Amino acid sequence: MTLTIIGLCVAAFLASYLLPGAIWAFRLVPAQAGDEPWQLLTSAFLHAGWLHLLANMYALWIVGPFLEQMLGRWRYIALYLVSALGGSVAVLLLTAPENYGFATVGASGAVFGLFAAVAVVLRRTGRDARQILVVIAINVVITFVIANISWQAHLGGLVVGGALGALFAYLPKEQRSVGAVLGVGGMLALLGALTAIALA
Repeated sequence: MTLTIIGLCVAAFLASYLLPGAIWAFRLVPAQAGDEPWQLLTSAFLHAGWLHLLANMYALWIVGPFLEQMLGRWRYIALYLVSALGGSVAVLLLTAPENYGFATVGASGAVFGLFAAVAVVLRRTGRDARQILVVIAINVVITFVIANISWQAHLGGLVVGGALGALFAYLPKEQRSVGAVLGVGGMLALLGALTAIALA
């Protein structure tokens, strides 16, 4: 699944050069999200330049296979997509109204969600989580130091990824499947409610 996600992001990036008008409606613009709700998810597969794409895909390549192995394919893809959605919802909630016309793109919210989940899984399995915590700390600093980075998406992805990672890691084995479905469903319901509040 990690390679599939990377492939989709690369394909979307190439399409943004070949058919720029065709992907315009897939960026997240808070002022348009009420009429074009797919932006909340599709924006996570678009990137604003090669450096942006390479940074996110490298991070995904580093942490994705570990999480996919530890959580399984379907929990992993749910973690990725819902973290991406959490990042977009945070953009709606935390962006100043005067900036609602600006677009946000990138897989960073989802990647931050994976970072948080890695830290939780490592702790749950008794491994040293200090390295990933340092990575998270460095990226949080970069988020607020470099201009034009969506701290809202990073924060939203980090919170949602940490919550789902904890759910997946700490559920008793006999309740893992049902609990994961209920947990993801509950998180989607919460994010839906927060989206409605943001767009009201």
